[in-house]
Parts: sequence; C-alpha cells; structure tokens
Amino acid sequence: MKTLDVVAFQGASNLPMWVAEEQGFFARHGLRVTLSITPNSVELARDLHTGRRQVALTAFDNVVTYVEGQGEAGIEGGTDFFAFMGIDDAVLSLMAAPGVTDIAGLRGQALAVDALTTGYAFVLREMLRLSGLTEAETPFFRVGGHGMRLDALLEGRTAATLLTTPPDLVAEARGFRRLARATEMIGAYAGVTGNASRAWAAANRGTLLAFIRAWRDAVDWIGASGNREAVGALFRARMGGAAAIADAACALFIDPGRGLRRDLSIDPAGIGTVLRLRSAYARPERLLSDAGRYIDLSYRDAALRG
Repeated sequence: MKTLDVVAFQGASNLPMWVAEEQGFFARHGLRVTLSITPNSVELARDLHTGRRQVALTAFDNVVTYVEGQGEAGIEGGTDFFAFMGIDDAVLSLMAAPGVTDIAGLRGQALAVDALTTGYAFVLREMLRLSGLTEAETPFFRVGGHGMRLDALLEGRTAATLLTTPPDLVAEARGFRRLARATEMIGAYAGVTGNASRAWAAANRGTLLAFIRAWRDAVDWIGASGNREAVGALFRARMGGAAAIADAACALFIDPGRGLRRDLSIDPAGIGTVLRLRSAYARPERLLSDAGRYIDLSYRDAALRG
C-alpha cells in the first residue's frame, strides 16, 4: 500500500474523497490516503511546497498564484505546482447581511476573503467592479476558508463574502441574502482542481495515477442513480447540519451539469477567466495566457485509459 497525504478545505467538493474511502476505492488501487483540512490557502500552499502533503484539492487560481510567485505564503522564487484534474466549476455566491439588498449596498463596507492575493478575492473584486464599486469603497480583510468566512458573516464581522455550497445555504437559511452567483456575473470559472508539485508527480507517477483512478471510481459511484440515497446519507454524515441543507447541497454536486466534473477535465473557458482576472488584479502585474504553465492533464489521461 502506498501512502498519500491530501490537503483540502472543508467542503462538499471532498465528497469523492469520502466515497473513495468508505467504498474501498483507495484500497482497491493500493492506496492508504489521509485527508487534512486546511484553515486557509497560505497554509495549504506551504504544506504542498514542503512535501508535508503531496496532493492539494483547492481552487485552480491557487496554483497560478504560487507558480507566479504572487502568493502570501512567503515561498520565494515560485513553485512547480500544477493541476492534474478538474473537480468542480466554482460554485460561489456573494452572500450578504440581511439588510443589504444589492451589491451597490456594500459601498463603504469591509468584506471578508480567504487571502488578499488569491483567486476568489479577484472574483469578488470583479463582481464589485461590474456593479460600479471601487477597491477603495470596499476594502478586503483576511479571514480564511469558507467555514471561517461563514462565521464572520453570521457574527456580523463582515457585511458580505463569497461562499461555496453548503455554507451559502446555511447563511440563506439564517436570513442572509444571496446577492449574486459568481459565474452568472463573470462567466465560467475554473474551480477546485487536484494539484501537486511536478517534481513529486514525476517521481511518484504510479501513486498519482492510482489516486486519479480511485477518484474516477468515486465520481462514477456518486453519479449512479441507484446510489443517490447512500450518497445523501454519507454527505449528511460528513457535513452535518440540517438535513434539508445537506440534501440541497448534495443534489447540486451530483447534478451532471452543475456538479462534480465527471470526466475530471478542466473547463478551458474557466481557465481563461482565472488567467484574465489574475492578469488584471494580481501584483506584480503580469499578462498570463499560457495555461500549460499550470496544467498537465497527461496524468489524468493515462489514469483514465488504465
């Protein structure tokens, strides 16, 4: 059995991890996998860079951030991170306090983000720009992952923040407002991807292929109509919270059109949006267009052929 340490944010996109563990798909492919939950993208990047974790499940923009040396983790000279498979397409909503009726109502408010230099902050910045708000009118402050940002919203420490599912559903159930869905404003956006360092992947090709195959088996199992009840039960057990919220979130992620990427691909249009926003907002300023610097789907292709 090969051991593999995976790091991710807490959230519904970890559903295939839970399935692969419980259904024995990791073991079937000769893996013993552990999942660690990170508090923020800075710690995640450090874990992947040092080799403490070998695979990271996080927003594709985080890969671009650290390859370009624009992150906040203090990693000098860039990294050799790359995305080897797609997981979802950024199910993000701008959630706000009950008294905020539209995005213009955020003028003069401080907004919570994970980190100032990574992609979801740029998604939020673009949504604000499209609504006529400037950076000076809506300052950002660091909080951490989706769970931490949800707490900041519920506790009144921020007027609004971007949340994925199911934290957005939790906020909505508490009377908070969904001001907009991100992709409806900015277009396709590459969300969570499977990521590793190029050096580790080259030296551990068999382990990475086994992980991708187990993930593919889990996604196939999740998508099978006869497994819907079991998927829902597992989701509720792992995510906790109200059954109605867990069921709604689960329904989204098993939807073949909006949920997990069944073929593990990464949407080219979504990649383009990530690079466009990073070119516009990241510092030092760089025009980014070569997706090959951040993606290598040959591992995914080899795994799916096997």
